[in-house]
Amino acid sequence: MKFGEKLKQARLIAHMTQEALGEAAGLSKRTIINYETCKRYPKDRQIYGVLAEILRIETNYLLTEDEEFITDAASKYGLRGENEAKELLSRSAALFAGGELDDDDKLNFLTEIQQLYLDSKERAKKFTAKKYRD
Repeated sequence: MKFGEKLKQARLIAHMTQEALGEAAGLSKRTIINYETCKRYPKDRQIYGVLAEILRIETNYLLTEDEEFITDAASKYGLRGENEAKELLSRSAALFAGGELDDDDKLNFLTEIQQLYLDSKERAKKFTAKKYRD
């Protein structure tokens, strides 16, 4: 689920209007609409925290759009894999802050980065001593 969809769902659960959420977060109604329609993402990471606090949800819920990748990394590589996957997605998201790529290009990029991560973890297994595997 994309950030905008999560934001809208959380806002509706909180019984807030777009205008009320915008006022509480110090944003315009138009900005909230753009977020919810996936036309824009917050440029400042602090906005995710502000929105999450207002809506009483976890900030990471809004930040992560690819829970499947994180869950997969966690199941295969434990807590360290989960943390690495989150860090990878977080750093990758920073590349898009300028808004130069369209959504399809962003999705393709993130899909490739995720696959590279999982492939590199598999290749690294053959160089890990047997006593440290699994």
